[in-house]
Amino acid sequence: MTPNQEVFQNLKEYMNNQIIGQPKLIDRLLIALLSDGHLLVEGAPGLAKTKVVKTLSNAVDAMAHRIQFTPDLLPADITGSDVFKPETASFYFQKGPIFHNLILADEINRAPAKVQSALLEAMGERQVTVGNSTYQLPTLFTVMATQNPIENEGTYRLPEAQLDRFLMYVTITYPSIEAERQILRIVQKEEKKEPLPTFAKISEKTIMAARQEVLNIPMASELEEYIIQFIMATRDASVYDPALARLIRYGASPRGTIALDVCARANAWLNGHEYVTASDITSLIHDVLRHRITLSFEAKSEHITSEMILDKLMGYVPLP
Repeated sequence: MTPNQEVFQNLKEYMNNQIIGQPKLIDRLLIALLSDGHLLVEGAPGLAKTKVVKTLSNAVDAMAHRIQFTPDLLPADITGSDVFKPETASFYFQKGPIFHNLILADEINRAPAKVQSALLEAMGERQVTVGNSTYQLPTLFTVMATQNPIENEGTYRLPEAQLDRFLMYVTITYPSIEAERQILRIVQKEEKKEPLPTFAKISEKTIMAARQEVLNIPMASELEEYIIQFIMATRDASVYDPALARLIRYGASPRGTIALDVCARANAWLNGHEYVTASDITSLIHDVLRHRITLSFEAKSEHITSEMILDKLMGYVPLP
């Protein structure tokens, strides 16, 4: 295990001690950070979606910002805008909150499409264009967006083009009864102002070095071929099951292939493996691909979800 792996193991342990009952969310956020990608999280209110980003920002030497998405939000409220300076009779660019390192886009589905699309260029190209000028975002730039699945009134569905920009789409559920007890104890300590454990902040240099180590994790050619064959199966499942093929309108794009590859490497590195195993890939298939499959009308009418289709494909595509 390298020194950087030990640092991230300590970070993972620290976050799991601070945020009880959501180990999957913590794992996926760290994988996104190591993979230089963005995360979309769906879960009921009160499941520590906001706290997990706040805890990570406290442990990383980086600037963090929370953007609360609302129906009256404007694109310029995110990207920034040109402001007139009367003293010099000229304009200057006032940077928006998107120019931070860690962005929490809270309840992203509450904003209309024009505001959601303001994140598209930033997430995909790591830059923002305002007027005739283009501004580069920080090298360390990760977005974690959340959406509430319970309410439909006053919400706007994210378009497929934006969903594809997210490295992973993670769904989270309620914690166990034992986790609930631990949550209560931690909150009681906070209310009593008792000191909580601290963590030495991780530098941006360490994160960049860790990303290079992730890219260097070996993956067998057979596993790379499995990833490719699985992606191809989402596009044309008739080879395995003609009935399944009619349920898929569009399969995963090449972004899905790239995302599954880098996430599997990051997962192996984060867990201290010397190389990528089959379980590193299969454990991430749902989170990486659930938002990259467009269902047909027949599938929607039969209440079939993308998770169900992925489950079937995992049974069809043979592991090496």
